[in-house]
Amino acid sequence: MSAALLVDVLRDPARTASLDAAGWTALIGAARAEQIIGSLAHRLGGLAMPDAVSRILADARASAEQGRIAALWEAEMARRALAPLGVPVVLLKGTAFVAAGLSAGVGRSIGDLDILVPRDRIASVEAALLAAGWEWVKPDPYDDAYYRRWMHELPPLIHVERDRMIDVHHTILPLTARITPDAAALIADSEELDGGLRILNRRDMLCHAAAHLFADGDLSGGIRNLWDIHCLLCEFAANGFREALMARANQHGLQSAMARAIRLVDAMYGPGATLSPVDRLFVRRLTGRDGWGVQRRKGSELAFYLRGHLLRMPPAMLARHLWTKWRKGYTPI
Repeated sequence: MSAALLVDVLRDPARTASLDAAGWTALIGAARAEQIIGSLAHRLGGLAMPDAVSRILADARASAEQGRIAALWEAEMARRALAPLGVPVVLLKGTAFVAAGLSAGVGRSIGDLDILVPRDRIASVEAALLAAGWEWVKPDPYDDAYYRRWMHELPPLIHVERDRMIDVHHTILPLTARITPDAAALIADSEELDGGLRILNRRDMLCHAAAHLFADGDLSGGIRNLWDIHCLLCEFAANGFREALMARANQHGLQSAMARAIRLVDAMYGPGATLSPVDRLFVRRLTGRDGWGVQRRKGSELAFYLRGHLLRMPPAMLARHLWTKWRKGYTPI
């Protein structure tokens, strides 16, 4: 599978020396599908490659830079809208990486703006964003009620002029999930950036990345998310950091997710690690794309789709939710 080639090249860029035209096509196709082509382009900077590939990767670097600027501007717009409230606004995911100048942000694809705010201020945050030009993406009453009652965030909003989405979180996992991270500690221990916005501290940044990948969802985009974790672990590689990280993960109930993240990062991007049979199922899911970006392991994809939903809610609730979505014509895969 070409996703496995992508992992090999991210780990060892010299691997590209043996690629022929078909190999380059497969690598670029997988990188685009996994939304990590900007990171790959920076990773391969300075290496010999065909001219056509060089132009594609140069375009990817330029696009990632435009995305970085747009993401930071969107964060500033949110800051301005929420500043009168005096609410701590914590950037999450890709925007946090680029705002803090972290290596995980180099070339990273950034979609929505994700922020974390205190749950007891969520109504005032919502009102301020609506007044500043954001509007609802999901007008369906069922979806709106589902988000507000059970999810870890408001229904997504999009700005009417800039066409950029914002996800407003009050914690990092759904309220129905088996794991309940300490959202108050995430905000209380966050770090302020120049300009007034905040980011999670180093340990919580990794805890959130592990939670997003292994305790919520179906591993879509997992190669990119694991690369984030790899970059963060390398950048924060001070003596004793991993021990402190696991202690913090335990506080959030994320010790299992964090331990799996470290094992898979070490196995796929690092010096290697001993993987359990279950870990290998995760690797199989992560590396299932071919050179056209198509997920070929449909059984694995469906299994992890169901697993993600079972992590999010109890079986009876899940059955009612999927039945309701099916009646509305929703097709998950």
